[in-house]
Amino acid sequence: MENEAVSKNFIELEIDKDLKEGVYDNVCTRFPPEPNGYLHIGHAKSILLNYGLAQKYNGTFHMRFDDTNPTKEKTEFVESIMEDIKWLGADWKENLFFASDYFDAMYECAVKLIKKGKAFVCDLTAEEIREYRGTLTEAGKNSPYRDRSVEENLELFEAMRDGRFKDGEKVLRAKIDMASPNINMRDPVIYRVAHLSHHNTGDKWCIYPMYDFAHPIEDAIEKITHSICTLEFEDHRPLYDWVVRECEFDPAPRQIEFAKMYLTNVVTGKRYIKKLVEDGIVDGWDDPRLVSIAALRRRGFTPESLKMFVELCGVSKSNSSVDYSMLEYCIREDLKMKKPRMMAVLDPVKLIIDNYPEGQVEYLDVANNLENEELGSRKVPFCRELYIDREDFMEEPPKKYFRLFPGNEVRLMHAYFVKCVSFVKDETGKVTEVHCTYDPETKCGTGFTGRKVKGTIHWVPAPYAVKAEIRLYENIVDEEKGVYNKEDGSLNLNPNSLTILKECYLEPSFDDAKAYDSFQFVRQGYFCVDAKDSRPDALVFNRIVSLKSSFKLPK
Repeated sequence: MENEAVSKNFIELEIDKDLKEGVYDNVCTRFPPEPNGYLHIGHAKSILLNYGLAQKYNGTFHMRFDDTNPTKEKTEFVESIMEDIKWLGADWKENLFFASDYFDAMYECAVKLIKKGKAFVCDLTAEEIREYRGTLTEAGKNSPYRDRSVEENLELFEAMRDGRFKDGEKVLRAKIDMASPNINMRDPVIYRVAHLSHHNTGDKWCIYPMYDFAHPIEDAIEKITHSICTLEFEDHRPLYDWVVRECEFDPAPRQIEFAKMYLTNVVTGKRYIKKLVEDGIVDGWDDPRLVSIAALRRRGFTPESLKMFVELCGVSKSNSSVDYSMLEYCIREDLKMKKPRMMAVLDPVKLIIDNYPEGQVEYLDVANNLENEELGSRKVPFCRELYIDREDFMEEPPKKYFRLFPGNEVRLMHAYFVKCVSFVKDETGKVTEVHCTYDPETKCGTGFTGRKVKGTIHWVPAPYAVKAEIRLYENIVDEEKGVYNKEDGSLNLNPNSLTILKECYLEPSFDDAKAYDSFQFVRQGYFCVDAKDSRPDALVFNRIVSLKSSFKLPK
């Protein structure tokens, strides 16, 4: 039992305590995003944490959209968020909710507070409210409208609902304590006038609740037991508890905060991503250079790799940053045993085997993954004309270069030894053909031991190769300068974040590759079929990650 307790995170220990003491009979958690943008890698931690807790305690998980602010919310974002959460494997079953479903109940809660003398209509402007609020070291001062009668407040609030005031003309504020050391408790605004159409309720409402008022009511109505949120809401917890208590909900949900997950050198701010999209620097919120969940999925990351990443990061009360290389480590670990290792030539030059019979084709039996026999094997055609990568041939090589150069012999992967006998250049001096001879006695798998070669290179058969576009990604920000420009707050963009290779050739086994299929390209990295731009007759691949890693798992 002692070891079991040690292995649990602090949230689980608190839940255990609540269940043991009979505070709650079960566990009900929720993930409550505002539909004002796409989810990013940080949200994945919250999704998996809340869903994982519900699973662990055989409880219930709710998917709820916190759509109380129609200014920035769109149906597009609602749909993308649902797709992301399903992809991550979190199943809300029939428990899909919208905060806007509770607008009537929230209005009634506000009326209840007014009748209890706990809320009042205020005519101060937003700027005046800020001035009256005070500072961290000075108490605020009461609004001149704070002592309006219950009857007057009810009448004015009804008039707000009926659209008789302009935006910003009046607000409803909770009546708590303007001298509280917690600024969030200094008579916060709980309703504002906003003549805006809502994606879910249309034009029914022209007043909308503020998040700090709406959120605890949503949790209480849904009988959420543990409202798991990030640390920036810790100072808001007294207001959360006040709303639940004064609106007389029982049992009351409990808010518990955990540290956000920060990735180094990535862009997660919605306004920055929005500008990147609008300026055409990226091709959408799912551009593979971003770390939105949709972008990671399009690039080729898997739900399993994100779960591994979240588990490695752990759950704590202290904010910390995680290097992006750890996320790359997780996708390599997930893919290395699952995916076939195929041959692809990204910068092709033709290799001609002069002594191989013209017109002859033989089919080599190639293992799909030498570390996982269950993936089986495939047949790869071998013939006189092949493509190899340009970097695998040099006219005048440096020392310790073991690939092709005049007079040198290498193994063609899965095939034969070949020796370079000549090469051809075009008028610009670029090598266009490498000519070799092959030794038919050296076929791979025949047990040939006559001599050894130091280099092995990959290839694809030229007449049967599948042409493809390959996109190589680097960080969208300049890592040396950091994400943000200190002078004006703009992004320090990396001009080389995307390289597009149009003339790439793959072995014919790629013929039936479809969206999101991923592979290891031998010696190159892991690649995924782009779900947005790839077509059966014009394949496009995104590089997920290179083969080499700078990240080492802590011991």
